[in-house]
Amino acid sequence: MKMKRSNLYLFLTVLLLLGASSCGKEKSSTTGWNYNDSKNGGFQVQKNHEQELGPGLVFVQGGTFVMGTTEQDVMYENNAVPRRVTVSSFYMDETEVKNVDYREYIYWMTRVFGADFPDVVKKAMPDTLVWRDNLAYNEPYVEYYFRHPAYDFYPVVGVNWLQANDYAAWRTDRVNEKLLIDKGILTQNPSQVGSDNFNTESYMVGQYEGSAGKRPIKDLDPNGSGTRHVRMEDGIMLPKYRLPTEAEWEYAALALVGNQPAKSEERITDRRIYPWNGTSTRYPKSGMWQGQFLANFKRGRGDNMGISGKLNDNADITAPVKSYVPNDFGLYNMSGNVNEWVLDVYRPMTTQDASDFRPFRGNEYQTKVLDADGKPVDKDSLGKINYRAVTQEESANRRNYRRGDVRDFKDGDEVSNVDYKFGQSSMIDNNVRVYKGGSWKDRAYYLSPGTRRYLEQSLSTDDLGFRCAMDRVGSPSGNFSNKGKGGNNFPSEHGKRKLKG
Repeated sequence: MKMKRSNLYLFLTVLLLLGASSCGKEKSSTTGWNYNDSKNGGFQVQKNHEQELGPGLVFVQGGTFVMGTTEQDVMYENNAVPRRVTVSSFYMDETEVKNVDYREYIYWMTRVFGADFPDVVKKAMPDTLVWRDNLAYNEPYVEYYFRHPAYDFYPVVGVNWLQANDYAAWRTDRVNEKLLIDKGILTQNPSQVGSDNFNTESYMVGQYEGSAGKRPIKDLDPNGSGTRHVRMEDGIMLPKYRLPTEAEWEYAALALVGNQPAKSEERITDRRIYPWNGTSTRYPKSGMWQGQFLANFKRGRGDNMGISGKLNDNADITAPVKSYVPNDFGLYNMSGNVNEWVLDVYRPMTTQDASDFRPFRGNEYQTKVLDADGKPVDKDSLGKINYRAVTQEESANRRNYRRGDVRDFKDGDEVSNVDYKFGQSSMIDNNVRVYKGGSWKDRAYYLSPGTRRYLEQSLSTDDLGFRCAMDRVGSPSGNFSNKGKGGNNFPSEHGKRKLKG
């Protein structure tokens, strides 16, 4: 009995100590003042916060790789010279954006802007006429492909680069709005119309109120109102959805992590031509997948799907976005099905000119439009914060950049004295964007992630779609550390899969 009582006393003592320690305030190591304490001014700090996994995304742990062509340059374009670069960790859509996804976007745009701003809805609509061919009967695709439920889970096409970026911005706002609703900070409001709609930036600068939820954020400022809007420092809202850069896309497509032995120290055993090992486009191992095509592409002239009774890729045009085996990052159709827009402006020599860390061409630096008090001016008629381009004067004295628009830096600017005029002296200008991946109407050569092509950003085709990416903030290893030992780390929800040849 005494033993049991002593154990009870010990247990209660431990609980009291734990309770006392948990009640203690986190202090600044610089000033010694308490964090999250209204008596000390109310400076708020989030502890041990990690980025949540956004809807539709998988984690891609970054690293170094050789960017550029790994296949023979049969087109003699010499526009993807191999070069070692480093890509930071990021997130990418598991699949291409689907017809049903884009229809959800169009529905929201119509509901919110259709009455007062019909041109905004029209601008967002995909071009279904891309299916027309002078010498082919493709009218059924014009009528049915985007809207018929049979094609719900097929990749959306007819979307240009500008529309893809607008979709990514809309998706950012809808995801962040739902995060605030789920946490009780806002209540759901399906009646948003016109400028009175949730926009992440408008909300954070106090230009969108919404309906307060039952669990608002407490404001510990002794001079505050008691509650406040969510700030970036709270870590609640996610970074922006966006198009991936060319380097990110290529790195994610190759998925060379699958060629790293389990206990190796920075060693990749083999390079890849495709997102899988080997030189074949068929699955080589025994089992249910043996001999099946690993991507949706055109095998040869007049052969889009094989013969009746044994369709080689089971797709005449596009295929459902989760068709075929995913690569070692868990990403589907990084080769074939549809080509995919990336963020970059096209230049033949970008792989040689760009930085070797997070390479990208296409920066157009912007800043918020501010009033006389240094605050953002009122949001526009669509509920968005107003931005303007960084001027030459604002960047003249900087060391890291000297002008706001550097899309043609080192290639077509006043220094190199090259004058690009699209359609005249060149088919390249600052509005031409890269796309990659190969499609249902391409030969196997274009399935190699190193190949690259380009198209004017306002144009679209029947074999070009897109998927979104998102920055990873914090540790490049993901949300689950390896106890300080480094190395690869793929949490279960990120889905690392093996696809060896």
